[in-house]
Formats: sequence, C-alpha cells, structure tokens
Amino acid sequence: MSNYPVDMSVTPDVKAFFDPDTNTISYVVKDPGSNACAIVDSVMDIDYAAGRITYGHADEIIAWITANGLKLEWIIETHVHADHLSAAPYIQGKLGGKIGIGDKIMVVQNTFGKIFNEGTEFQRDGSQFDALFKDGDSYQIGGMTAFAIYTPGHTPACMVHVMGNAAFVGDTLFMPDGGSARADFPGGDAGVLYDSIQKVLTLPDDMRLFMCHDYGPNGRDIQWETTVGDEKTHNIHVGGGKTRDDFIKFRTERDKQLGMPRLIIPSLQVNMRAGEVPTDKDGRPMLKVPVNGL
Repeated sequence: MSNYPVDMSVTPDVKAFFDPDTNTISYVVKDPGSNACAIVDSVMDIDYAAGRITYGHADEIIAWITANGLKLEWIIETHVHADHLSAAPYIQGKLGGKIGIGDKIMVVQNTFGKIFNEGTEFQRDGSQFDALFKDGDSYQIGGMTAFAIYTPGHTPACMVHVMGNAAFVGDTLFMPDGGSARADFPGGDAGVLYDSIQKVLTLPDDMRLFMCHDYGPNGRDIQWETTVGDEKTHNIHVGGGKTRDDFIKFRTERDKQLGMPRLIIPSLQVNMRAGEVPTDKDGRPMLKVPVNGL
C-alpha cells in the first residue's frame, strides 16, 4: 500500500445510521481537527409498491449534522448500489457538499443505459456527479486527507474510501461472518473481487473497516465495524489463507442461488444518475421495468 497516503495517526469521528429496510449503514465522518465532515452511502426511502419516495433516513442524518454544527464537504458513493436508492442530491440541496464516485461510473452508465433503454438525453460521462475518482486520488475533508482505492469485482465502479484510520468498504467486504458480496451483476467478476479484497487487506491490520451492509448472520445483532486484521483471520470467504480458486468456485456457485435484490430496478436507474429520479418526456418522475433484461 506504499502508493496510498495512509495515515493511521488520524482518527476521524464516525457516526453510523442503520436503515433496517435495506440493511444499509450510512456514515457521517468528521475530521477530528475541524467541523468538516463527509457522508458515505446515504439512503433515500422508497415504498416501491406504492411508487412513493420519502426522506426520513436522510432527514435523520441532516438533523444530526446540523445539531452538531458540522459542515458537509463531501457526499461519497462507494459504488452504484443495487439494493437502495441514494439520497445524495436531496442532502446536497439541504447542506451543500460535492457528490463523488469512482470514474468507472461511465462503464456502469453504458451497461445499464442499454438495459433500461435510456435515450441520448441520458449522459453516460459521469457528469451527474461533482467528482470522479481514480485509483489513488485524494481529497480533503477539512484538514484530513482522504483517498480512494479502486476495488472492482462486485461492480466495475466500486471503490473503498480511506479517511485516516477508517476505511469505508462499500460492498467489497462484509463482516467476517458475512464474507463477501455477490459478483454476478453485469460487469462483476469473482476473481477480480478476490483481487480487490486482497488489496484492501494489505492496509494496516488495525485499520478500522466500516461495512455498507450487514444482515445479522445466524441471528446475531447488526454490526458494521471490524478491522483488517480480523478480516484476514476470520472472514469466512477470504480469510485464513483461502485461495483465489477457492473463492471463485464458492462465489460462482453461491451467486447462482441468489435472487435479484428487491430494489435493484429503481436503485440502478436512480443511482447511476447520482440519486436523481428519472423523468418522462413531460418531466414527471418515472421508473422503467425492463423485462428479462437483468
């Protein structure tokens, strides 16, 4: 990891917000030396059956930032999520900040622009976002330097964001007893995911890792924080010296048994637009349902 600006002396304050409807954990990450903060992986609420969008989860985060006198500088998306909708533009409208994602968003936009039969008005250049990160790119949250690590495999645009001694892994890893995320979405690859996980596991053993999802395996309480050392030793899919071939075999067989995420159709359409809901020709919010397309 010598090419990345790791600084374990910086300990940001991390506040987690769990969304039980999608088992997503969003984070507010505060620079310890100022009132600057970032949000990682926000959630917009949707009643899919009713076609109704609300903002209770985002409002909780906004209220917490406001009550603590913080200044929002970044709204980070670790990837284009397939299981929840981003509230990034709603939060940005209330608190400001820049919306950032990995630059391979353009690969995702091209792939799903075709699946959802988007017209030429849908830009596939990532311009819906304020910043597109490449591997190793750094940015500032107050006086704290953060940086992005490119970690494809779950999707082509996944990135892990490291802020001081805290890394936000998106869906690249789950808690040790949860293992890893699927790799069978368009553009996913189990072998590439294994390689990305190994890259993350070369961070210092005491680096704090924060998950984007947890499902409480075997009935345990929801958890979202672990360490690199714990993952290396105990992760049921990649820990304890499991090989790349072992992982590919397991992940491929496991993924064949999984159904599509409940919110994949609205999530992809919204999240590849940086959280904006698409509209029809008359400007009305509208989602599409591709038949036999996923």
